[in-house]
Order: sequence, then structure tokens, then C-alpha cells
Amino acid sequence: ERPFHHELELALAHAQGVEDAVVMAGGHATNINTIGHLFNPSDLILHDELIHDSCLQGIKLSGAARRSFRHEDIGHLESQLKELRRHYEKVLILVEGVYSMDGDIANLPEYLRLKRAYGCMLMVDEAHSFGTVGSTGFGVGQYWKEQGLDFDPIEVDLWMGTMSKSLAAMGGWIAGRKELIQYLRYTTPGFVFAAGVPPQLGIASLTAIRLWTEETWRVERLQANCRRFYELCKERGLDNGPAKGESPVIPVITGDSMHALKLSQRLLEDHGINAKPIIFPAVANDAARLRFFLTSLHTEEQLVYTCDKIAETLADIRAQAAAKKRK
Repeated sequence: ERPFHHELELALAHAQGVEDAVVMAGGHATNINTIGHLFNPSDLILHDELIHDSCLQGIKLSGAARRSFRHEDIGHLESQLKELRRHYEKVLILVEGVYSMDGDIANLPEYLRLKRAYGCMLMVDEAHSFGTVGSTGFGVGQYWKEQGLDFDPIEVDLWMGTMSKSLAAMGGWIAGRKELIQYLRYTTPGFVFAAGVPPQLGIASLTAIRLWTEETWRVERLQANCRRFYELCKERGLDNGPAKGESPVIPVITGDSMHALKLSQRLLEDHGINAKPIIFPAVANDAARLRFFLTSLHTEEQLVYTCDKIAETLADIRAQAAAKKRK
């Protein structure tokens, strides 16, 4: 590591309200390295069914037992803890801060309650929440504190983030207690025997944190755009699934994979709007969608135009499908 690596790690730890952080060369690899190294076949990992592939690959590497619980279903998670906790040495609850497909925010208060009640570890993947939620973009810990949750961020054993999204670079990190971070720093094969983040990417990430901390309008405008896009969708009767406009990930559910494909194609070709379809088998056919990502630089005119064209085009696609079915 070079001095700028340490400076970046301190900035990330400070942003997440914990003691230390370690930066690794890739976001996907960070989850694989960390989960694969910390857990073993005598442990159990309980994860949300929509968790990212990198987490699943880390679980496979660890050899730990694995169970999923229904998306954000606290009751389902607790029922599994009641049944299984006593059979394993360590148990990890693994969730995302903001879910990449649905854009909803993890119920951190309830996960903390279960962690305390059952003596578990808790890991939060902040790939889509760091830089986007909380008044200064410092993630779901800040978000929930501002909702009135009284907790110390150090209670979350592992805060994970990636530099390839809001930091516009490449790499990943784990933040938490100093003892645990030092253990990862000196014993994780994927860190010890790998090259570090290149200087230009590390410094770019550090600069991004400084910029949005100093220029608070960036996060404020981003969050205003998220709320506005969601409002415009609702006014036009569009289905956003569980998203509430609290994060920059806002899906528009079409309910049919072919409709999603056609909508994506027509929006791009006819209106210059680029939104990728998520279709079966990535999601169930009736959950097919287009996924929209908001930024601080989108204008009111762009948001209104986009929502108008989504509503008009989707209505036309559905009408054509209905007419064809009648024939």
C-alpha cells in the first residue's frame, strides 16, 4: 500500500462511522475475498434472496452452509434463525443497503435487532447505497440514523462498498472494527497476494468523496431527482415495484419480458432514452422491467420527457399485444 491508499481507507472509514477500512482491487472480488476468508463449513450464512452474485460466490468459496430468506422478509429470516442458529459456530446475516434490481432500502433496524438477539454477524453491501442515500451520501447507516435509529455503525461487522459506482473508479472496500480490518489486511489471500488499486483510481475515489462532501448540492440534487422521477411515474400509473424514490435505482415493471424488450428498444430508437431491460430468467416473467438510474445532473425536462415517453410507449405496446391476442 502507498500513502494515498491509507488516506482513502481513512476517508471511507470516517464516512461509514467506523474505525478502519481496507481497499481491494475490485468490488466483486472484495465480497468473494472477504466472505470466502472469514467463514467456513462450521458456519451459516443467511442472505436475502436478491443478494448480488459476488456474495454468492464468496459463500461458495467459504464452504459455509447457506440459506436464503424472502426479499426483506424479516419474519422469514427470524424463523430460520430460531431453527438453525444453535447448530453453527458463526452465523452471518448478509444484505444489501440498496437493492440493485428493486431500488429499495434494507430494513437495518430489524437486521440489527436480530443480530443482537441471536448473536450473529451482520454484513451490509453498500454498492448502490454509498454516495446516494443519507443526507451527505454516506449510506444506509446515515439514512437510518436520520430516521431516528439509535445505533453505532460499528455494530455492523462488515460494511462493504465498491468504487465503481458513485466513486466513478474501480475497486472495493470493507469497513468495520480495527481488529477485524487488520485481520483481513494481513491474512486475506485475495488482498495479500494481489496488486493494490492503481494510484489514479484510488486518488479519483478520494477526490469524489471530497467533492460530494464539500459540494453538498450534488447529493441533495440527486435525491430530489429520485423523488421527482418516482412522483412522475406514479402520476402516469407506472409500476415501480418496491421502490419509493429513495434511491437512484428505480425500476419500471412491465410485467412481461417481451414488453420490456420492446419498450427498451423503442425508447432508445425513437426517443434517445437508454434503459436496459431485465427479463426472464434474471427475474420472473411477471417481474420483467426496465431499470432506470438517476443522477444529480438530470434536468426536470429530461425527467418529465422520459416518464411521458415510457407511459406512452408502454401503453402502445400493451394495446398492440391485446389486439394481436384478440385476433
